[in-house]
Parts: sequence; C-alpha cells; structure tokens
Amino acid sequence: MLREKIAYDVRECLLSVKGVNLNLGGRPILRDVNFEVHNLYRPGMLQGQVVGLLGPSGMGKTQLFRILAGLNPPDSGHVLIGDPPVPVAAGMVGVVAQHYPLLHHRTILGNLVVAGRQAGQPAKAAETEAQRLLEVFGLKEQGEKYPVQLSGGQRQRAAIAQQFMCSNQLMLMDEPFSGLDPLALARMCQFIKDIAQTDEHKTFVIVTHDIASAIEVCDTLMVLGRDKGPDGHFIPGAKIQQTVDLIARGLAWHTGISRTPEFHAAVNEVKDLFAHL
Repeated sequence: MLREKIAYDVRECLLSVKGVNLNLGGRPILRDVNFEVHNLYRPGMLQGQVVGLLGPSGMGKTQLFRILAGLNPPDSGHVLIGDPPVPVAAGMVGVVAQHYPLLHHRTILGNLVVAGRQAGQPAKAAETEAQRLLEVFGLKEQGEKYPVQLSGGQRQRAAIAQQFMCSNQLMLMDEPFSGLDPLALARMCQFIKDIAQTDEHKTFVIVTHDIASAIEVCDTLMVLGRDKGPDGHFIPGAKIQQTVDLIARGLAWHTGISRTPEFHAAVNEVKDLFAHL
C-alpha cells in the first residue's frame, strides 16, 4: 500500500547548478546541466536532503561529480553552494570516492584529525570534532585501529566521517553501493538515511547506477542523459532529462518501501528511461 505523503516546506537553495557545459577533446560531455537542491524542512524534526544523480554509463556522471566537488571547472556555467551562495571550490565539499582514500599509516581517529587540520581547524578542535563524529558514525571503538583492521563497511563509514571533518553540509558520494554484499548494502542505505536526519542542512548527492538503492535512500532522483534530434539520433552532451520526486510518490522518508509495488514500479520506470538515453 502506498505510504502517506509527509508534509514539508521548501526553503533556501543549498546547491545551484546553472548552465554547466563541458567538452573534452572537442567532444561535448555535458550540455546545459541545470538543477537546484533546496532545504526540505519537516516540521518537528531534522531532515537533510538525499539526491540521487543517475544515468547510464558514459553519460558524464564522473565529470559532473568532479565539477560539483570543485575539482574541475566547467567550460561554462557555475556551481554555487550554501546560503548565501558562493562558488564551489576544492576542499569546500565532502567527497567520498569509490575506494575510500584513508591514510593507511594513521589510525581512524588520526585520519579524521588530519582532515580537520587540513580544513583549518586548530588541533584541539579537530580532535574534539573527530571524537564526536566517531561516535555519531558508530566507530567509537575503532578510533585507535588502522584502516586495514576495519571491515569494508566500517572503512566506508570512516571515509564519510573523514569528509564531514571538511564539510558539515554538502557531501558527494561516488558509487557508495558498489561491491557491497546484501547485508552491507542494507546497512549503508540505512546509515545514509540516519545521518541525513541529524541536520536539516545536510545534503547528500549520490552518483550511482544502482537504481534500487538510490530509490531506497533518496528523496529526489535526477537522471542524466542525451536529447534526441528530429532525426532520432542522439545529440552529444548529457543534461538532466528527468527529475523524479520520490516524496510526492510516498517513497521517501518511510521504512519498508522496497517491499511495496510502488517501489518496484519506480525501479522499472527508471530502468525503462535508461534504455532511451
């Protein structure tokens, strides 16, 4: 049965992507990419934003990820973050790569402290914040261990905690569901939802090709793909082809949605969309 839609207010813009274009080697990769992520306020509780950026392989998701992170500039257009909005730059956004770049010669606590120091925090403040995040992320007992001593799921959580030392608000995640067994995948989905509910301004942008997991954790999906010309051929350069509002469908902010017919219908709908991009 379809879950009841939950009331919320749309407030300030936290991420604005306007007119982003990118060419590589003379070939259009991204073409006029536009979208915004707003603070979605739920009365009486904390609720961050979880946005899925999906698309078939070869659609420029990785390039857009790097532009959103401030690691690469677009040829034209801009990315603004925060309120008041400022242009994104490297180091302003938390970035969790697919392979969790933890320092193997430092403890988990040490990894977080180093990240905080690089972000400009005083030593004592960095350690205090690192200890707080270890507790929030369920890693308090692992603080003095080294990355090699942790499970894959624990290393992933440590990598996310490390990035929260750099950015308390916007977090970009590249294929966070890749390579996880079913139990670890369920834990990661629940973990993202739990962390999103610690601050209404926390925003996750998840780049993935895992449609089902994205629908499980996100409130909004943005699907990247190419337009077709009058002759039926694809126009080079990907843009946002469709935005899927999972809140309006009663598929966001609920437990057990993966067992509903509406969930499976949404998965099949996005799969069908992929086939035409």
